[in-house]
Amino acid sequence: MGRELGREAVRKTFKEKLRPTPEQERTLEHILWRCRTLYNIALEQRITWWRRGQGISATRFQQEAELKAIREAFPEYAAIHSHVLQDVLARLDRTYQAFFQRVAAGEKAGFPRYQGRGRYHSFTYKEYDNGARLDNGYLVLSKIGRIAVRWSRPVEGTIKTITLSKEADGWYVCLSCVEVPTQPLPPTGQETGIDLGSKVFLITAGGDAIENPRHYRKGEKALKKAQRRVSRRKKESKRRQKAVRILAKRHQHVRRQRRDFHHKTALALIRAYDVIYLEDLRVANMVRNRHLSKSISDTGWAAFRSILEGKAAYAGRQVVAVPPAYTSQDCSGCGARVAKSLSVRTHICPSCGLVMDRDANAARNILWRGQRLRGLAALAAGLNREPAEL
Repeated sequence: MGRELGREAVRKTFKEKLRPTPEQERTLEHILWRCRTLYNIALEQRITWWRRGQGISATRFQQEAELKAIREAFPEYAAIHSHVLQDVLARLDRTYQAFFQRVAAGEKAGFPRYQGRGRYHSFTYKEYDNGARLDNGYLVLSKIGRIAVRWSRPVEGTIKTITLSKEADGWYVCLSCVEVPTQPLPPTGQETGIDLGSKVFLITAGGDAIENPRHYRKGEKALKKAQRRVSRRKKESKRRQKAVRILAKRHQHVRRQRRDFHHKTALALIRAYDVIYLEDLRVANMVRNRHLSKSISDTGWAAFRSILEGKAAYAGRQVVAVPPAYTSQDCSGCGARVAKSLSVRTHICPSCGLVMDRDANAARNILWRGQRLRGLAALAAGLNREPAEL
């Protein structure tokens, strides 16, 4: 579907449950296993070339050029579509590039590692209608056949890539589409800042708070019980495999609870406000605090921000990230800086006498800081605009 007249378009992914036959499921698992093996072999090749070449490694295109010989020598790879194998090497290359970017930035850089059986869960057809397509509600895969799909909504836009992923409760298909027309909501004329926390999930500049559901904390007892069951089972036994599946479903349930909460909370904010300001938090650095890491991970701030920004783009709203420095310390009444530790939950300003909740004070500072940033950006755009011709 092309872009409709007068409407913006975004990229969107539609995820649906597959209903493969037992034979198709075995074929999908075989492809996944071969992709994981290829990934590990390609990684081993890069490491070997680096050591022998004194700092010169194999490139993605060099490895892709060898795929033809691999498919001729090993019939099991000849049965897999070439685009799927090319995407495996592209994933490895992206992992390598991210590693070197972290090294150049002086960050803690974990070297790309081999993928175990429980770490590689998907494979991708990088071009629609070339090995994978839709036909009359079915997913048609080259050399696999027609797979039934449990549709939950119609697909919009133009499909670009198709990814199949294995989760605890079965197989899913992800259709990445471009030129998906947006559905702008009517303007409300309202703006707000939100402060994300662990005591309450978020609080707005108006003082409206949304409680933190703490999905992981509530499900931790069941997760520990399932983990102990896995630990007691004999390795490589059928009972251990069953216990592993139960544990995976427990974790999946917690993830889905959290994601559902994120979607509903983001939708409520998008419907209520035209512009939403939030802190540009570096969550990856914050979880290094061993005292707070579990609580921060349980809230899922980074995932919530991604969902909020996606819904905002689809609804014609704006989400603006502001620098987080001193938003909790500065007084929203007079601007004075009042130092306080994390244990102090009430903001008391000795200069103007303002007394309010610490997070609500931060949300007001985020709102005003974001409005200043937008005002400066609009001013800069006006100054850089070329004068109209007379």
